[in-house]
Order: sequence, then C-alpha cells, then structure tokens
Amino acid sequence: MIKLDDLVKSGTPLGIAIGVGATVLAGAVLPALPAIARAAKPGARAAIKSGIILAEKGREVLAEVSEELEDIMAEAHAELREENKKKHPETPEQTDEPSESGE
Repeated sequence: MIKLDDLVKSGTPLGIAIGVGATVLAGAVLPALPAIARAAKPGARAAIKSGIILAEKGREVLAEVSEELEDIMAEAHAELREENKKKHPETPEQTDEPSESGE
C-alpha cells in the first residue's frame, strides 16, 4: 500500500497542484489575450520604429567610420611610399597600372 510520506516525497502532489494552477490561470488569461494584444499594439509599433531608426543611425555611423579608416589607411600607404623613396631613391616607383609587356 502507498504511504502518505512516499506520495509527498515523490513530488506528485506538487505536480498536480502546478497543473491545476496552470489550467485555472490559462482559463483566466486566454479570454483576455485579444484585448491585451490590442492594448500592446501601439507600444510594439513604437518599439519597432525606434529599432528601425537605431539601425539606420548605426549604418550611418558605420559608413562614416569606414570612410575615415579608408582615409587613414591611404595616408599611411602614402607615408610608407615616401619613406621607401627616401631610403631607396634608386628604385623606380611602383604603379598600379600594368606594364606594356602585359605583366
């Protein structure tokens, strides 16, 4: 025969109580969900609009930072070329254009 102590230690009553409570809570909340959704719609729309604005601002900032980094890299390359010219004045300047031999 099952003893009361074994039943309480197994957690069965707690599981039953949680199930009954969830059922009662669902019965009370489910009818109110459409009204809650209607009430939350303006707030959700405002949050989405803020997210879109934030994403656009982030893209602008990222584009500006990228442009600035490209400028800095170009300046650094130019400085390196100038330093190389001063160290080795006899070597011809390399260009990005292909040579006449097609290389």
